[in-house]
Amino acid sequence: MRTRSLTALSVILAPISLCIPVVASAIPAEVILMRHGEKVNRYALSVTGQERAKALAQQYLGKHASRGLLTGKQKPAALMTITLHTIETMTPTAQSWGLPETAFTVVPEPDENKAKKIAKENACTQEAAHDILTNSRYDNKIVIIMWEHKHIANLKLERKFPGQEVTFRQLLHLGQLKVVPQTWPKTIYDYIWVIKYTKDDFMPTSFTMKREVFTGNYARLPANLWGHHE
Repeated sequence: MRTRSLTALSVILAPISLCIPVVASAIPAEVILMRHGEKVNRYALSVTGQERAKALAQQYLGKHASRGLLTGKQKPAALMTITLHTIETMTPTAQSWGLPETAFTVVPEPDENKAKKIAKENACTQEAAHDILTNSRYDNKIVIIMWEHKHIANLKLERKFPGQEVTFRQLLHLGQLKVVPQTWPKTIYDYIWVIKYTKDDFMPTSFTMKREVFTGNYARLPANLWGHHE
């Protein structure tokens, strides 16, 4: 890995490669998984997305979050991101903890075709999942993942790559739990998935969908029910 600076944030760049089959050797106690905030283009968040990023840090994910999701206010072992939108959304949370982001980076390229983009996102998602289930630094710890929604869960994408695992729903064995949605809707930005594991077992034991309902200065941010439009 190598590091570089992005604004005020340190980002660890992970290599892009297809993973070998995962043999679990380290199991996180909890994975907190969500989509990035609303975007204005391929490169940046909209004003709403920027506000969501701040609200997530202040009320759910940050060190002094008013309604923190991290069990016992435990410091996260990793903050994982993939696209520029996810890096920007995670930044306030990373800054609150004084932690770098582990970025399995897919950056938009001029005239890049869709197939090449999806191939890179597939590889980065596989790499991240392999790291989560094999890296001893995450054993019995909490990992926060901010990702691109199709590679969280998307039945159409999964069927497009038979014989492969290309979403976190597949790679983190979430499909073993019937309550886990098969697809993350395109229009939904305001949910957090909380997945818990028991030590030495890479099959999840519980799954919770948490709707982001903010208070105070962020009370007007969209907070729609699953499957509804903003």
